[in-house]
Amino acid sequence: MKNIKISISSFVIASILCFSSCGNDFLHEEQTTAFTTQHFETEEGILALATGLYGNIRWHYGFEWAYAATLVGTDEFSIGNDNTSEPWYIYSNAFGPSNWTTATGAPNGNCPTINGLWDQVFFGIANANLVIANADKIINADLRNKCLGEAYFLRGYNYYRLFAQYGGVPLIDMPLEGVVRNFQRASDEETMALILSDFEQAYNLLPTDRWRGTGTWTKYTAAHFWAKSLLYRASERNDGWNDSYKSSDLDKCISLCDEVMTACPLESNFRDVYAKWTGIDCEIESSTEVLMSCQNNANSSTQGRFGNRTHSYFSPQFNTFSGNWANRGPFNGGSDFQRCRPTEYNYSTYDNVNDARLWKSFRTVYGVNHIANAALNSSFGDNATALGEIGIVFILNKKNDNRFDGEPYGKFGRPVEGGSSFIHPETNKWVPCAFPLYLGGEYVLTNYSSNGNPSRSNVFCGLNKTQDGTRTADGGNAYRDVIMARTGETYLIKAEAQVRKNDFSGAIATVNRLRGRAEWKDGEDRELYVDGSIGFMNNAIYTNNTNYTRNTTHPGKDWMNYSHPGFNNGNLKDASGNVYLCRNSYYLSTGIERTTAPSSLQIASHTALPTEDEAILSALGVSSDYDRMLNFIFNERTRELNGEWNRWEELSRTKLLVKRTKLFNPEASANIKDHHNLRPIPQTFIDGLLNEDGSELTGEQKSALQNPGY
Repeated sequence: MKNIKISISSFVIASILCFSSCGNDFLHEEQTTAFTTQHFETEEGILALATGLYGNIRWHYGFEWAYAATLVGTDEFSIGNDNTSEPWYIYSNAFGPSNWTTATGAPNGNCPTINGLWDQVFFGIANANLVIANADKIINADLRNKCLGEAYFLRGYNYYRLFAQYGGVPLIDMPLEGVVRNFQRASDEETMALILSDFEQAYNLLPTDRWRGTGTWTKYTAAHFWAKSLLYRASERNDGWNDSYKSSDLDKCISLCDEVMTACPLESNFRDVYAKWTGIDCEIESSTEVLMSCQNNANSSTQGRFGNRTHSYFSPQFNTFSGNWANRGPFNGGSDFQRCRPTEYNYSTYDNVNDARLWKSFRTVYGVNHIANAALNSSFGDNATALGEIGIVFILNKKNDNRFDGEPYGKFGRPVEGGSSFIHPETNKWVPCAFPLYLGGEYVLTNYSSNGNPSRSNVFCGLNKTQDGTRTADGGNAYRDVIMARTGETYLIKAEAQVRKNDFSGAIATVNRLRGRAEWKDGEDRELYVDGSIGFMNNAIYTNNTNYTRNTTHPGKDWMNYSHPGFNNGNLKDASGNVYLCRNSYYLSTGIERTTAPSSLQIASHTALPTEDEAILSALGVSSDYDRMLNFIFNERTRELNGEWNRWEELSRTKLLVKRTKLFNPEASANIKDHHNLRPIPQTFIDGLLNEDGSELTGEQKSALQNPGY
């Protein structure tokens, strides 16, 4: 260990989230009075504390830090027209050890703090240590092992997150008493050793069944993260010390992945993983593919400290740029906080004809739920739009697609009181907003920003994976679980391990199994669209309102299209909105003839990767088989795991962060540097330290605690 003397305040448990001990409702939350640590030296207290460990992970998805620490400032996501978390996006001078506040230039008080993750995971570690230290108080051996397994898992998971963000950190493996003043910051190797040991312990102790109900951590949850950690130790960020571990780590990683892939199979349809969400505690949340999820329900989301806010962060600001033709509402996309704007790279990774994941991950069509300008609409004559028609369409075309050059289908982007004059060729109706990705071989989506600033564009085609139709308010808590790990990622962990063993054909075979699910199936309707907004059917706003009726006469795909009798003479009578078009822009974007034939995404050889990948690899300038395949795996991670809360950490792990962000993220490219592969140690932590004799740390001592470059 580095001989660095630091101190850390003891963790004072002022309150705890207590839960019932078993059953599917084990995350039903109750606030209780404060407990002393002596309570957790009893069987009752330890059982309650072990169950309460699950509450610690909800912090990660309760606010702006959900995306800031995991997604933005990478090759996949840039900044929208909201600078709440700007330093995390563009690595500006404000991104450093001190929190960005209104006093130091932040536009509001919502910017994620640098110390947020640090504080919360150490809180969870403290509780896990209490369970581990006092587990012998649990008389029943089987129950004792289960609770111990959960404690080891949470401690391992929290140290994994710390290591991924900061590198080596203080290792605390027992309950603290009083104020501890002398800690050593562990080396990277020592921190990884504890993480791997904890996950192995969890693997050996946890059962295979979800004994607490949906959301229970199982042996396979531990196996996934054990494999993920072994891959981490074998990765480039640890190349200074990991040579002796690599071979055995990769072999064990592959073995664990095979175990998970066998026991926890993929859903047959990629859409089901996220879009088949029909309401609180619905069946899909217990899918075998879901290995770890942050549990939410109507009770926990309203009473707990951290409800699910992720639904707000991926939608474009459609209400604003549409000129109110497509207003907010449970069906029409809900909150449009425009935090995570996909980059050109993000869209370009997909084969837009054959890869169903593109069309099942992005929302390309919004319905008209307000006639914002009746006179303008009438000027289009027989082509005038109507309530329930397409109000916004994103055309996900390719760079070499010249069908729209010269604007044969409409005046893309030509202002018509803030809209376009595009006539949709399928409906023969005017679409107020029509946005292609490419015109004349140039990426033009950012040009349509209604704020006039392409680098802060509020116009983008957003991910749909977090949509929740059962919400009761825009910007409030959502009720669906957040998927933190699933078998789809396990396949890619295995494939990368195979690449690192130079087994390129094996890696292609593994990825082909995953890509097989992403193919269009025989008879599948490629224009059908659905996301978690369908949960609105089970929302009291809908079920208690007799004005909502199913519209079965609307042309096109209206598998779930609703109309509202409250609309009268073009005036919206229901402020929540109600239009949900169950269709996408597949045929408009691709230009192919309608078909229900199956597609193929199978790759024959690592020497002949898909066209989309070859273009990206060429831009990256990589040529060796290893570098090509490693970067190919990361392209595949985008297609499969887009927006799933781990991109920054994965790129940092492989030291691909800087190169790929510089190349594919124009907003971050100027500022990102090698030292950004680690986050800064929070200044609030360093400034609170004292030497063992009670004296303050010197500037040199504080600098020694900080990661290089900050």
